[in-house]
Amino acid sequence: MPLTGFHRNRDNELERSLWGRCRVERAAAYAYFQAGGKMQTLIQRLKYNGITSIGTYLGRLYGTLLKEDGFLDDIDMIVPVPLHPSRERKRGFNQAGVISEAISEVAAIKFEPNLLHRRVKTTSQTRKSRVERWENVENIFVATARDIAPGSHILLVDDVITTGSTIEACVNAIMEACEVRVSVVSLAAAASRLT
Repeated sequence: MPLTGFHRNRDNELERSLWGRCRVERAAAYAYFQAGGKMQTLIQRLKYNGITSIGTYLGRLYGTLLKEDGFLDDIDMIVPVPLHPSRERKRGFNQAGVISEAISEVAAIKFEPNLLHRRVKTTSQTRKSRVERWENVENIFVATARDIAPGSHILLVDDVITTGSTIEACVNAIMEACEVRVSVVSLAAAASRLT
């Protein structure tokens, strides 16, 4: 598996890809996402075949690395990128939620699946260009600021980051609702989209 090591490096490729788009403290991904690669196969089995044990296993593995290397030291809560409720009902789970919960368990950090909501059902991002992805997620997320202390540090978790448009929309929604800091992690980041 082509590991990134991003969690050990400030100003890594993923962080730089988000500069000027949204305010993140840190960003990291466990592995590079490559077409036909092992990570693509694992994530597809998680999402489309419902093998949630993959998300739990990889979430615990990555959570352990993040904890050991100090990436999670000042994180107050872990928040998954949400699915639209109808898609989550159909799938039976949110893959980002499975990963987030596993990271939360190994790191002993609060898991908060209800801070961020997807209010619009969008079409799949899979075959969209960078601009189409951004347009597809613009203004579709809303955050609920209840019980979030100002200055809290939130870890936003997704399965794959390709162009970063979903992360950008989520971070901006959180920032509109709360006075917090946000860092981002995912299981994979598309190497071809990070430049």
